[in-house]
Amino acid sequence: MNEEKEVKVSTTDQDSGYMMRDGKPEGFFYLDHRTVDVKYNLITDVFVTAGNVHDSVPYLSRLDRQSERFGFHVEAVALDSGYLTAPICKGLETRKIFGVIAHRRFHSTQGLYHKWQFTYDKERDLYVCPQKQELHYRTTDRKGYRHYASDPGQCASCPMLAKCTRSQNHRKVVTRHIWEESKEQVRLNRLSKSGKRLYKKRKETIERSFADAKQLHGFRYCRLRGLRNATEQALMTADVQNMKKIALLLERRTI
Repeated sequence: MNEEKEVKVSTTDQDSGYMMRDGKPEGFFYLDHRTVDVKYNLITDVFVTAGNVHDSVPYLSRLDRQSERFGFHVEAVALDSGYLTAPICKGLETRKIFGVIAHRRFHSTQGLYHKWQFTYDKERDLYVCPQKQELHYRTTDRKGYRHYASDPGQCASCPMLAKCTRSQNHRKVVTRHIWEESKEQVRLNRLSKSGKRLYKKRKETIERSFADAKQLHGFRYCRLRGLRNATEQALMTADVQNMKKIALLLERRTI
């Protein structure tokens, strides 16, 4: 029997979405997915969605739209941990874009081994557990994750079973996305000298852009209901911010 997912709908603004995120207020919101350039911090794209749409969902399509509409040659991007997904990492690799994405901390079940403690053997396409037992490939699910499973007969007599899995059949399963190598390359980018320098720019550009919008332009709240009205407010706010930026840049050039 398939369980239907409960979707909360606002009684006053059905276009909004119910957002639940760690460290964020809970309720019905809209999200502004904006892009800024690293040189002048000008806003190059604004796209508004309901608050329950994950940041990573519209990203690649908005990136392509900017390249097609403005002729941008995007060399590198810096993103927060919400964008660390296999499809985005693969998409950046396909587009030959140097991607730097913040590390996302996954908390394993308390008391169990972390995934990174299982070593992937690329040549044999299998995982090796901390006790040197092999986990072999079994299947690939619809989301693109390859499943590697242990031999329950060996695991049942393992002295570290309690730290490895709590499954009743004593089988440990580790998953690996088909585009995991693209994700690993993004991690290496983040640790490189140029990657660290690029990511440091985030707080000076996109974070500053959102902060200015909220503090100086009343962007903490929607003035009107509906996705169309929220989008109009976001676009007008971005226009004003860009005009101020451009005016300051022109003034500095004349000095």
